[in-house]
Amino acid sequence: MMIAHGIDLVDIPSTARLLNDPTGQFLNRCFTSQEQASVANGGDRVARLSGRFAVKEAVMKALGTGFGEGVGFLDIETVTQPSGAPTIVLHGEAKRRANVMAISHWLVSTSHEGDLAMASVIALGDQGVPR
Repeated sequence: MMIAHGIDLVDIPSTARLLNDPTGQFLNRCFTSQEQASVANGGDRVARLSGRFAVKEAVMKALGTGFGEGVGFLDIETVTQPSGAPTIVLHGEAKRRANVMAISHWLVSTSHEGDLAMASVIALGDQGVPR
């Protein structure tokens, strides 16, 4: 059963500017160590981080919190399944909210083209888990 949906767009050049901060404040405030390691270095690193940032914002929308109500960026983690598809692991207040909403599974799609990265997330309850 579909419970909620969230979608977000991120400007990749804006992410690049934030990542250029020599303190690493944006990177460490918004991405878990696992997320940072999974994108490592590469030509599409900024686009991939932008996509993961869009996922976080889309999840916040699906949870109904936006930027607040105790849900932080590190509470939402994008991980790659063995199939290569992204999924979401929640921590802290985000996990608590998802439990209250009876969310048991997420469908995640990301894409990037030109200067934009986007993410769409669908929160599912037990009745809607794909088999």
